[in-house]
Amino acid sequence: MSEWADRILREFTADLSRFWIALDPDGLLLEERVLHGLRERGFEVLPFEDSVSFRADYEERFRAAWDAGEDGSAKALVLQLRGTDLNSLPWDYIRSARQVSLGLADLFPKLNYGVVRRIEAEHHEALFQSYQKHTTQLLGEGATKDFILTHIFRLSPYLLNRPEDFWREVLRLHYRGTGLPEHLAKHVAAVLRESPLGTLPIAELLTSKAFMVRVIQDAWSRFVVRYGVETDGRDGDRTADENNALIVPFDHPDVRVIIDTMFLEGVLQPIAVRVRPADLPDWIRVGLIDDPQALSRLVSEGATRIAADMPLIDAPYRDWVEAARRLAELIYRFNELKAADAAGLQEQVRTLQLNADARLKEWVFRHFTDLPSLPVAKAPVMVHHVPRYLAMRRSSGEDRIALVVFDGLALDQWVQIREDLAARVSEFSVDEGACFAWLPTLTSISRQALFSGLKPREFQSSMGTTAQEPSLWSKFWQENGLRKPEVTYQKALKRSEQLAALEETLSRPTTKVAGIVVDMIDEIVHGAVLGKRGIAGQIRDWCETGFIEKLFTMLSQHGYHIYLTADHGNVDAEGIGRLSQGVVSELKGERVRAYRSEDLASSVPPEIDAFQFGKTGLPSDFLPLYAEGRGAFVPAGHQIVAHGGMSVEELIVPFVKIRMKKEENAT
Repeated sequence: MSEWADRILREFTADLSRFWIALDPDGLLLEERVLHGLRERGFEVLPFEDSVSFRADYEERFRAAWDAGEDGSAKALVLQLRGTDLNSLPWDYIRSARQVSLGLADLFPKLNYGVVRRIEAEHHEALFQSYQKHTTQLLGEGATKDFILTHIFRLSPYLLNRPEDFWREVLRLHYRGTGLPEHLAKHVAAVLRESPLGTLPIAELLTSKAFMVRVIQDAWSRFVVRYGVETDGRDGDRTADENNALIVPFDHPDVRVIIDTMFLEGVLQPIAVRVRPADLPDWIRVGLIDDPQALSRLVSEGATRIAADMPLIDAPYRDWVEAARRLAELIYRFNELKAADAAGLQEQVRTLQLNADARLKEWVFRHFTDLPSLPVAKAPVMVHHVPRYLAMRRSSGEDRIALVVFDGLALDQWVQIREDLAARVSEFSVDEGACFAWLPTLTSISRQALFSGLKPREFQSSMGTTAQEPSLWSKFWQENGLRKPEVTYQKALKRSEQLAALEETLSRPTTKVAGIVVDMIDEIVHGAVLGKRGIAGQIRDWCETGFIEKLFTMLSQHGYHIYLTADHGNVDAEGIGRLSQGVVSELKGERVRAYRSEDLASSVPPEIDAFQFGKTGLPSDFLPLYAEGRGAFVPAGHQIVAHGGMSVEELIVPFVKIRMKKEENAT
């Protein structure tokens, strides 16, 4: 356990009380390590968001058991109040609970609270350690910013004198996944305003990885052309506005080493070229597709790197999101290879996938329980967080929002769609992230959670169907201040001819929020006979119809902020044998079965390689049984593409903000 987590956890002793109230204005109890530590000590943390739902949970899962002398769902319950006003709580809670107060102002009294509270929770551990060692006097706003930049981000704006210094730090920050908070980036920009670097978009480069990647990708296209490389045409078009283009010192050793890794891991896309000068430096070739084997080498080297850097058992969830993204980029590149080239790498890629899935399974058993309670202010951690996050975005000024859910879209398939759109629409851009689906990774569970903003046990009566999705989606938004006519929901979209009817609804001034289900991927998956490589070909054909481009363009033209996600992904699987249990199973998928009692779950024949994992967010009597590895409950040896299980490709799905800036180019 970390020093930071220990400092917070020492406030809680399980045998002092069964029921606690934590006044937690900064959400410290919802930090990953703290939450996990509390669970290990027998505490369950429930954020207090709604009195009615909290009381239902409290009475059903805790108080009734405690009154009967049992532990219930946990030995002790912590009501986490995101504030300090006890008057918002029922009197019987205040009377019976033990109270504790936590806040960043108390833990960092010598630092400026207004600065510290805007630092992401992932940095609190490092800040706490640095504070203990280096803080001797009270620091004002500017000094606090400099302290955090120096000790947490290892960045001093006063030492950035040369372009190569600045670009090295930009690349380093984003490669580590820790772009600067906006208030710190603006502080750096203010310090550098009068320097030779002052003409650069400093704050945006430091805060936005998506913006940084676009700038680097475009700069790379221009850079290789200056070395005499002739591109295939598409990338060469980016060189048109040289006067306004940013110059990146790619040939500096400190910059070069990070760029090399970004190409290998799929953050940057290599450029296809027609002509490569014979004297071109070898280090540039990693960013070029200049011979038939170049992409194969990139896939092989990328797989080796990913395998060596797999998240550990106690890794934060963000590490798994990043690992899933890197794996998706690799799978996309693998699927783009010619069949002969792919055959030579198939075993390496498959071994990587299996090892990643096994590592993720270990992590899920230890940490999945914590995910539903994590805060969503920066981005959703799980799919049921998405509506709440979008509600926050509306409160921040995004008046019209469209949530486009691609049913069954795996991260690697999103990468394929992204690259197709990037080729078609000149100013298409994305802010990319990912989140966790619900387990089991089935549409009726995970998609319903996605549209309702609820955990599966909160809609248990409809867990076997998606029929309630429209009403649950509408109900969420009505509870968040919208009227019923301002909310729309449309499913089963897949073809361009369906868009006219959708546009009629979306164009109404009264429509503020749209939920849209695109189910083409799921349809392709369930009909797949050639595995995920074959699916990639079908997705390519579908993209050629222009449907996705037209949908996003239409939404953009009508003023919608566009968010794309999925309810689950999909994976290549192999049959391990059918389960011939009649109607014993409550819910069936190729990679999961669900039962209503332990006796029924244990009726699975011993020769079927499967395991149980449940309870988190599910009804207490809902027991999923998962096929081990990449197995499926179909005849032994049969090859299918399926979902429902616990693999990386099924469980971690895209969450992306889409921008279509030049709609006239996307006709």
